[in-house]
Amino acid sequence: MQEPARPWQRRAAAALALAVLGCVATGVTCAVLLDFSVADAMSSFLATNATMGAAFGLCGALLVRHRPANPVGWLLAADGLGHAVAAAAAPAALLAAEHGAPVAAQRMLVTVFTWSWPWSIALFLPLALLLFPDGRPPSRGWRWVVAATVVTAPLFVLEMGLDPQSPDDRVPAGYLTLPSYDQLSWLWTAAELRVVLLLALALAALGLRHRRGTEQLRRQLLWLLLATLALVVAVVAWAFVHGTPVGVLFVLPLVPAAITVAILRHNLLDIRLLVSRAVVYGALSSAVFAAYAGLVAVLGTVVQARFGPGVLAALLVALAFGPARSRLQRVVDRALYGDRRDPARAIGRIGAQLTGGAGGLDGVVTGLRESLRLPYVAVLTPGRVLAESGDATAPSAEQVLCYADRPVGSLVVGLRRGETELAAADRALLDLVAAPLALALHATRLTGQLQQSRERAATAREEERRRLRRDLHDGLGPQLTGVAYRTDAAANLLDADPAEASRLLAAASRDTRAAIDDIRRLVYGLRPPTLDQLGLVGALSQQLVSLRRDDGTPVHADLEAPALPELPPAVEVAAYRIATEAVANAARHSTATRLVVRLRHPGGPTGDDLLVEVTDNGRPVNGAWRPGVGLTAMSERADELGGDCHAGPTAEGGRVVARLPVGTP
Repeated sequence: MQEPARPWQRRAAAALALAVLGCVATGVTCAVLLDFSVADAMSSFLATNATMGAAFGLCGALLVRHRPANPVGWLLAADGLGHAVAAAAAPAALLAAEHGAPVAAQRMLVTVFTWSWPWSIALFLPLALLLFPDGRPPSRGWRWVVAATVVTAPLFVLEMGLDPQSPDDRVPAGYLTLPSYDQLSWLWTAAELRVVLLLALALAALGLRHRRGTEQLRRQLLWLLLATLALVVAVVAWAFVHGTPVGVLFVLPLVPAAITVAILRHNLLDIRLLVSRAVVYGALSSAVFAAYAGLVAVLGTVVQARFGPGVLAALLVALAFGPARSRLQRVVDRALYGDRRDPARAIGRIGAQLTGGAGGLDGVVTGLRESLRLPYVAVLTPGRVLAESGDATAPSAEQVLCYADRPVGSLVVGLRRGETELAAADRALLDLVAAPLALALHATRLTGQLQQSRERAATAREEERRRLRRDLHDGLGPQLTGVAYRTDAAANLLDADPAEASRLLAAASRDTRAAIDDIRRLVYGLRPPTLDQLGLVGALSQQLVSLRRDDGTPVHADLEAPALPELPPAVEVAAYRIATEAVANAARHSTATRLVVRLRHPGGPTGDDLLVEVTDNGRPVNGAWRPGVGLTAMSERADELGGDCHAGPTAEGGRVVARLPVGTP
């Protein structure tokens, strides 16, 4: 979080901007009074100093206004102020000479000119490049470079200020000059080399930051790296190539503009977004030029007499320009953006992955990422990543996947470098892709639910078998064995001890009745006998008779069950178990005094389902519904039949609703 500018910092930024603009306006006014031509403005460095002063000064003031803690803004503002002062002092000195002002005043203005602008080149600009973008050197070792920049800056300033030669024949030389200036030419050469070396080191520092930095830092550095590279080339040519025009200094304003964009708006502007158009039009311009030159050379001797070589060549190039541009644009867009301009191709690739089944969702997201040249693609459901491909560190956008107007998941795609949001073409293609992906996600979810249901059914079946085995082995087995032993013993004692034989037979009779009760309990656990004896409605009516809460309070219970069709046994058992469990929960865990059990079979085109609803007028004893074994069992019974069960509190009390598909009885 950037600390907001304090009032004095805002005033300082405004003062710097006004000072720069005032100096530039003064220089331009003097130039107008002197009736300067373009050549005069260039030779007196007015045009370059005014341009650089305005660019550096205003960009620096803007950074001071919005990033006051960053010294880069202050350095740019100081750089611009130096150039602006020079832009005002040079024409002011000429104007003073033309109007016969005192020589001392003229010399003072010349001195201000010669000693003001060198600080911008020697100190402020290299230091700003070394400290960009956060105001700190790239590492601790680079502090020595920063210190050397500050310490050696006066060398270049002395080279410019001590020169006894006047910058213009119409004005005298300034103060603070050195008569033996020419004898120190080796020192001034070193000063020139120092400037070039510092710019090269600044470029190396930017490259080091780019190599080690994060994606955000690289995005900040890219514009400035290119601007600095252009600056180094221009300065080297200006310093060592004779006759290089002063106009190369107009490259310098690229630097503050790039720095300001990089610090304040690096997420909105990225040079990589220009690559497509630059490649297209650069290659196309070269192709047009080559085609024009070739056609002129070949056709010149043939049609020169009637048409002229230039006319025919231009016509042929113009005819070829449109198709060539379109084809070249498609090639470049395919390389950068994949198949987003060809939705049919992208949908075809995804469809092949879905129908082939080889890669599943993993293959789909990989194919989508490669098709659109995206850094990252993932398919998610709440709390779970189903499939992903690529690097998730880039900024991303999300597309909700809906099936039957219900969200079933989301598609997350990473943004390409330099993008802050999905382009309209990408969004349109993802809208097309969303439908088959949502269908695949829905099918995947259904498959998972089916597998879970099968696993629960298998687990329940095995648990039931283990219970039956345990009950038969540990209960009925010993009981029947005891009956057999007592019966044999009674037979052996029947003649010798009739009384003991009678006692043994009585014990065997009791064990037999206990075994019969256990068998009935086991049978009831498999399927309540009352369902076969009374039917579903009669069995539930029997359960609702004399219903009481645990504290003994009676609960008035009603059963609403219109004529029901013949139901499959599994549906009858599930409906009976769910209803009795819901009734028991209401009596055991709430303050209900009245409940209603409803059985409905609406049928019709909406589905052949049995609806079981249990409502009561009580509140939970502990203040909230807590899922337990009973609620879980009810949900599992409904799931096993392909239905569903929902339970929870209402404004009037509690409510349990189960939907059980009837199917074929």
